[in-house]
Amino acid sequence: MATPTRTRTLARATPYAALLPMAIVAAFGYLGAGVWTFYISLTGSRTFPTGPYIGLAQYHRLFDNERWMLSLHNLAAYGALFVLASLVIGFLLAVFIDRNVTGEGVFRTIFLYPYALSFVATGLVWQWLLTPGDGLDGALRALGVEHVRIDWIVSQDHAIYTVVIATVWQASGLVMALMLAGLRGIDPEIWKAARLDGIPVWRVYAQIVLPMLWPTVATVLLLLATAVAKLYDAVVAMTQGGPGIASEVPAKFIMDHLFLRSNVGLASAGAIVMLVPVLALLAPYAYARSRKEAA
Repeated sequence: MATPTRTRTLARATPYAALLPMAIVAAFGYLGAGVWTFYISLTGSRTFPTGPYIGLAQYHRLFDNERWMLSLHNLAAYGALFVLASLVIGFLLAVFIDRNVTGEGVFRTIFLYPYALSFVATGLVWQWLLTPGDGLDGALRALGVEHVRIDWIVSQDHAIYTVVIATVWQASGLVMALMLAGLRGIDPEIWKAARLDGIPVWRVYAQIVLPMLWPTVATVLLLLATAVAKLYDAVVAMTQGGPGIASEVPAKFIMDHLFLRSNVGLASAGAIVMLVPVLALLAPYAYARSRKEAA
């Protein structure tokens, strides 16, 4: 017969035992893989991860590579536009629905539906829409509009921005859902007081609501920034990194060198470089969460 002390010990140990498999997977599947990737990045490995140790030479080669530097430039431009546009559009959609519009459930479904699609499906749909002679361009030709050409997807200067359009269309619904949940958590008395004081609606949102939504905004920014760092599927589906390498991004550079160019060491160096900004984003968020829980 179990004693009370043993029963309490088992009760305290049960949650840790339940979390043990996940902890093992995280330790070996994530932490272990990260350490192994860093080690391979310090070697001259080509097809197989068996090359000699060469120190930081792969990182020097990486940042001397014009294709890699272009991919970082593209990712920076894409990231700034994607995060800003998704945040603004998602917030405006949430505000629109929060005004108790008729058919709210229908609008929520319509706005959130694109997020249910994979990035590959999204990329293929927008590739067709933006291909010259088809989609939107073909529709303009059919309407007799000849002086307007929608050829951004085949333009070296504009190709990366077509990826922004497609992914913002997909991600804005998620931002809307998160922002709407935050808006619905705000005390209705605030709106009553604002109406009594004659404060314009836009000022209430700008000076009262948005500061109260900061935790939600921080979560949204973290999700969007992570999506930027791992951008791959949409680029491959829409442009294959082209025209040429005009819309190249780091994840595609890494995958190409890992599987097509048989340069495991250089691909691993690229993966470690891309891991650094992700950790830089997660560290403050994890620290703030731990401080909040401790308080």
